[in-house]
Amino acid sequence: MSEIITKEARLLQTFASLADTLVDGYDVVDLLQLLVDTCQELLDTTAAAILLSDGNGELDVVASTSEASRLVELIQLSAEAGPCVQSYRTGEVVSVPDIAQTPEEWSRFRESALELGFASVHAVPMRLRDNTIGTLNLLREQLGDLDEQDRIAARAFADVATIGILHERSLRETALLAEQLQGALTSRIVIEQAKGVVAYTNGVTIEEAFDLIRGYARSHQLGISQVAARLVDRTLRFDG
Repeated sequence: MSEIITKEARLLQTFASLADTLVDGYDVVDLLQLLVDTCQELLDTTAAAILLSDGNGELDVVASTSEASRLVELIQLSAEAGPCVQSYRTGEVVSVPDIAQTPEEWSRFRESALELGFASVHAVPMRLRDNTIGTLNLLREQLGDLDEQDRIAARAFADVATIGILHERSLRETALLAEQLQGALTSRIVIEQAKGVVAYTNGVTIEEAFDLIRGYARSHQLGISQVAARLVDRTLRFDG
């Protein structure tokens, strides 16, 4: 019972943190990274990633908990077939308890996911009414569906992320939404560049490099995108 209470308390704490994040000038990438990190930490999932539409219907990975989950998502997108893409297009939850049993048109996704050790996936649309802007994707090493409580939590996380991104839409033109989403995608590109810089200059892996960037951002109360930009333009350097 104490374990359940602890998990519920940590979920509530996360939602409180998310509420604090949704203020003027908040960093979309920070918000989404907090969500995927929390999914990996508290839900029965091995890795998590968020895909966002760039405004033209093209999806890209904006936040992920590991390079492995990112690779699966990118291969899935290149094939234009898979549970995450289907979830985005239909606006419905797509749960795949056994990736090995997916249809032939998902073969590129299936082969890559299995090779990386993933056995099941749960894709949740980031949707507000009829507007779907992306998906929250949970990859698992175990076969089977998420349990009911984790499905509810995942749905709530996706809703919070969606509201966070769209909260100004009623006051602004649609063009601003597209600009904000594009800004998040652009920030992710800079973050990828920064990971490469830190990995090279410090002799660490890409995932270790991201941990360094994220840790510096948190300890200095900066956005991940801000730290990444400074690393790329060499105004910030981590000593190796």
